[in-house]
Amino acid sequence: MGRPVTLFTGQWADLSFDTVVQKAKSFGYDGVELGCWGDHFEVDKADQAYCDAKRAKLDAAGMKCFAISTHLVGQAVCDNIDPRHAQILPAYIYGDGDPEGVRQRAAAEIKKTAKAAKQFGISIVNGFTGSSIWHLCYSFPPNLPGQIEAGYKDFANRWGPIFDEYKNQGVKFALEVHPTEIAFDIASAEKALQAVDYHPAFGFNYDPSHFGYQGVNYEKFIRKFSDRIFHVHMKDVAWNLGDEAGVFGGHTDFHTSPRYWDFKSVGRGDIKFERIIRALNDIGYNGPLSVEWEDGAMDREFGATESCAYVKKLDFPPSKIVFDAQFAENSK
Repeated sequence: MGRPVTLFTGQWADLSFDTVVQKAKSFGYDGVELGCWGDHFEVDKADQAYCDAKRAKLDAAGMKCFAISTHLVGQAVCDNIDPRHAQILPAYIYGDGDPEGVRQRAAAEIKKTAKAAKQFGISIVNGFTGSSIWHLCYSFPPNLPGQIEAGYKDFANRWGPIFDEYKNQGVKFALEVHPTEIAFDIASAEKALQAVDYHPAFGFNYDPSHFGYQGVNYEKFIRKFSDRIFHVHMKDVAWNLGDEAGVFGGHTDFHTSPRYWDFKSVGRGDIKFERIIRALNDIGYNGPLSVEWEDGAMDREFGATESCAYVKKLDFPPSKIVFDAQFAENSK
């Protein structure tokens, strides 16, 4: 029996909780990873009765849930806030748009999410952190001495108390390492861990699609941070496509021909998923494989169904014996 395969509902927020659970079941999934937007998991409503009712509906459908995801609110904790954030945040978080007020309300909501997760009976919350220094990524004009360090200090100051609350609740926060976050590759992920003194409640939601087109070794990430892989997204990407808009995207829309890279349905891009399964086996990861489905050129129900079958076929348990050990046993 392989790991449970779940569907991340973040890209399905136009559908109700009941509908997306029913669809995920029909696509062949074992469960769902609930996004904290739409009505899939509403943190502001998540008292014990709300959590129990959600869980009862999942149980009745024969579906599991191992994680909830708060990417949108998490983004605002460290970001340089501007009017773009109004389109991703609840009105009670964005408020009047005053940047520091938005950041403080977002941080309070992320703390509440830890308690809600505990009440819901799960121990993993996935999400983003935002970053006050993403705009300094290219370093021109040249970054001033201390600017990058100040960004990681800001991350530690804002997220350290959040991680303390997660530890108190027995819940872990898994950052999806991703452009625009405080960690977007192996080097920056290490800096993020160092900034919070390797806080036990802080780790990663591993997603290879954000590494491949950057040229980052996505298998090495698993092995380097073996004790920090709290959750896994199965998401594909292809690169070496167009030759007009490079890694930075050229201000073009996704799913257009000039782009160097684009997300694909799982198994239809350039990520070598068998290498990922073998690495996850090596580090002893037994959690869910959660499909985050994005492919702008494919019907999403077809793609989600295909992706589920692909992941289930690909996954396999690790060996329980040492190769050739049976010869020694037989010689006794």
